[in-house]
Amino acid sequence: MSGTTEQKVRWGILATGGIAAAFTADLVDLPDAEVVAVASRRAEPAKAFAERFGIERAYGSWAGLAHDEDVDVVYVATPHVAHRAAAGLCLSAGRNVLCEKPFTLNLREAAELVALAREHGRFLMEAMWMYCNPLVRRLKALVDDGAIGEVRTVQADFGLAGPFPPAHRLRDPRLGGGALLDLGVYPVSFAQLLLGEPADIAARAVLSPEGVDLQTGALLSWEGGALAQLHCSITGGTATVASVTGSEGRIDVPSGFFHPDRFVLHRDGREPEEFAADPADGPRTSMRHEALEVMRALRAGETESPLVPLDGTLAVMRTLDAIRERIGVRYPGETGSEGTAPAGGESATGSAARGVAGPEDGSGDGTGRSAGAAGAAEVTPA
Repeated sequence: MSGTTEQKVRWGILATGGIAAAFTADLVDLPDAEVVAVASRRAEPAKAFAERFGIERAYGSWAGLAHDEDVDVVYVATPHVAHRAAAGLCLSAGRNVLCEKPFTLNLREAAELVALAREHGRFLMEAMWMYCNPLVRRLKALVDDGAIGEVRTVQADFGLAGPFPPAHRLRDPRLGGGALLDLGVYPVSFAQLLLGEPADIAARAVLSPEGVDLQTGALLSWEGGALAQLHCSITGGTATVASVTGSEGRIDVPSGFFHPDRFVLHRDGREPEEFAADPADGPRTSMRHEALEVMRALRAGETESPLVPLDGTLAVMRTLDAIRERIGVRYPGETGSEGTAPAGGESATGSAARGVAGPEDGSGDGTGRSAGAAGAAEVTPA
């Protein structure tokens, strides 16, 4: 649809869980978006979802949606353990794809999706809504323009109180459970948005009896001397704040740093400056900005977004792989050579993930967006 400015972008939704519902609710409020199809592994949830949102076509299989020629772009909202299969099917069938985060289970799967998109000339983007948030973009612009001088440290955390029982998805190795992939992707992505890919990584974790990380702390370092202290947890509700300190000042982002309503710039010798979200940008939990970026890129004929570049997504997955290597978490079916991890670093407390039967494909699952948008029992920022 390159060069089109008036035609609505036709969306398909792959999965019918909470995150799919939240995104679809934002889509239907956009005048230049139209949700035309939804798919699940079973016909019943797809039909119920279609009736809820007034969607014309409901498929009881992923393939039905993937081969629907009237769909411009598919939003993949399955649990991340199924992202490779779901997004890969859509890309191979010629569909453009917006895929939830974490992008995949590991770097190998992520690289395969990127290669597929480039082979077929299709648009592909990780649904890292934080990168599309207008206030986060303003923060990055200030840092890039030298408002706080040279960045020295980044600190960020994201933790949920739970408790999550062993049978919960966040504790299930077959579903890529643990704090790191569900929650830690935000602190890692925030640090790399500002500093790029780190040169070295150290990490420690407390693992569950099932072998997933209950909480993880990571120290990332860059050749220029910058450090990032990052933490995630599914055993304690953290402040979920972020801070960026430079040689000439500091930026503090209050609770919900990945979808902020304000941040404060502190500069040496000046009064603090508060930057607030524009009410016209919608609720802080809205995913409309990533949808708008996808539609802008499709109309421009782009195959990736400059806000969420594929190389940046691969860099984050490389870091997540490296942290998992340090803390001893491996998911069923992984070989231990899923990606290339930076050298160095510490190992974890606890034991590595136990072998478990293969995961479900999860097309109807996925549960909320963030701690700010839902109760802890429903959270998966996806």
